[in-house]
Amino acid sequence: MFMRAGQFDAALALDDDAAPTIAVLLPCYNEGLAIGTVIERFRAALPTAKIYVYDNNSSDGSADIARAAGAVVRSEPRQGKGFVVRRMFADIDADIYVMCDADETYDAAVAGDLVDRLVEHGLDMIVGTRVDVSGTAYRPAHRFGNWMLTSLVRTMFGGGFSDMLSGYRIFSRRFVKSFPQMSQGFEIETELTIHALQLGMPTGEMPTHFKDRPSGSESKLRTISDGVRILWTIGTLLKQERPFLLFGVACLGLAALSLLLGYPVIAEYLRSGTVPRLPTAVLATGMMILAFLSLFSGLILDTVTRGRKEAKLLRYLQIPGTHTMRDRVAERPPTVAGTREARLR
Repeated sequence: MFMRAGQFDAALALDDDAAPTIAVLLPCYNEGLAIGTVIERFRAALPTAKIYVYDNNSSDGSADIARAAGAVVRSEPRQGKGFVVRRMFADIDADIYVMCDADETYDAAVAGDLVDRLVEHGLDMIVGTRVDVSGTAYRPAHRFGNWMLTSLVRTMFGGGFSDMLSGYRIFSRRFVKSFPQMSQGFEIETELTIHALQLGMPTGEMPTHFKDRPSGSESKLRTISDGVRILWTIGTLLKQERPFLLFGVACLGLAALSLLLGYPVIAEYLRSGTVPRLPTAVLATGMMILAFLSLFSGLILDTVTRGRKEAKLLRYLQIPGTHTMRDRVAERPPTVAGTREARLR
């Protein structure tokens, strides 16, 4: 087993260049009641980590509270969690990234276990699946929506996670620096999940406690509008990543409808040699033409998608993985401090 997260202090003390660096990423929008506590708990769980808070136009003094708690505070003026995550991934350089919502609903104490598992198994992403310990943290509509969207992604893209919309995730550098993010809001978790599935990355899950928000704090998630945006994102990514599936289904639907409309016309023609229902015949013919156009569009776009996927995979493979990082730490030469201690003995 690799070092526990709490043992990174020793690695840093021995060799600053060899030790893995950890960045805790906290997107923040009006979380003044929780942000200070969240920072303290992550600092206790990961003493060597650098904690970043990206404020997204908060009006309740969240940035000042985070700064007073010792975090590195930066701002992202474009409203939306997707914009914040895009900025964090672009700006911050580390070996391991711990991303968590700053609303104090997730269990920061298990961050060390999550990091340890990521490094030990050479994973690129671990999702902290939510276990509702209070029984009231999950609103019924949110629970159903999460189940529906998770099942939909599993059906369309294969594999998947049991809690696709969790905001508690651990990433390798290889994942973060190869992620071509496009989303703007809460659909970011969906895009992260599908990116991992499409490239066949080594991933994992770990149950984590999930509790109610602090009293007086309000959720920023809008059940209906955010759910629609997530569905739209899934559809968009399906078109980009699995075009043959999407256009193939459209082809089958159009072809079936064409045959349904055209069968009476063909039957009448075979019986009497006439086509009395000419508009129906034209409509059926047009639908069959559209069906074949959809089929060939899917074939062409599938070829384009394969090229894009190969380019993303090549970029992904250019970046060292977590096992490389572990070997770098394990195989580092004796330090000056260690040599001096040996001589004294």
